[in-house]
Amino acid sequence: MSSPHFFTLIIGTEILNRRRTDAHFDFVTKALAAKGYKLTGSFIIEDDPALIIQTIKFIASQPNPVLFSFGGIGSTPDDHTRKCAAIALRSGDFVVHKEAKRIIEEKLGEAAFPHPIKMAELPRGAKLLDNPVNKMPAFSLDERFFFMPGFPEMSHPMVEEILEKLIPEKKIYYRHTLTALCKENELIEVMEQMPRDVEFSSLPKLYDDGWRVSISVASHDKALADEAFQMYIDTLKIKNIYYSLQDQA
Repeated sequence: MSSPHFFTLIIGTEILNRRRTDAHFDFVTKALAAKGYKLTGSFIIEDDPALIIQTIKFIASQPNPVLFSFGGIGSTPDDHTRKCAAIALRSGDFVVHKEAKRIIEEKLGEAAFPHPIKMAELPRGAKLLDNPVNKMPAFSLDERFFFMPGFPEMSHPMVEEILEKLIPEKKIYYRHTLTALCKENELIEVMEQMPRDVEFSSLPKLYDDGWRVSISVASHDKALADEAFQMYIDTLKIKNIYYSLQDQA
């Protein structure tokens, strides 16, 4: 897969009303960083079918998307994700997955009916993801849309396994950071010249003795990262603005 753009979709009214604390965003960002990647976007939304469908469709419309979706694949009335994924990505084609049905029946026996067996109803073409805790299947579509339980102990090992397959080797992300004793508007002209393949950020902060701005640039292309960072240094030297260097990667 070329230049994937990673997204998380965290579904659960209980997170938005603070009955539970999200653990997925922090985990996924660290797992991606270990592979030399970052999130393009993250969404936390309530258990609303229309909103789930719209959000999945939006993510699917982005260039080379990879989606990690957490929550809503169980069998209770507020678990809408399985059907929403079918509507968003399969025009509503929602079928009983034979292997998922077999696993659920084998695991639960008579207790699989009438409700848990509903977890075997999946979008057509779904591939199962192994659940390391209770074997209740999660699923993927097109090897880029991954739908997992909301429980971190179940879903996080799935994410790690998925990333090992998608990104078997770490891609180095070259990052340079400095802090300058000035307002960020002193460097806007340089920001406007940043190449498209360079990620950059400007974080200003006001202290008792004046303004500071932290500038960070990063790219998978070392030469490009070096060149972009040097543009800031050159400008600061020309303007005789003091700066200090931070972590270099």
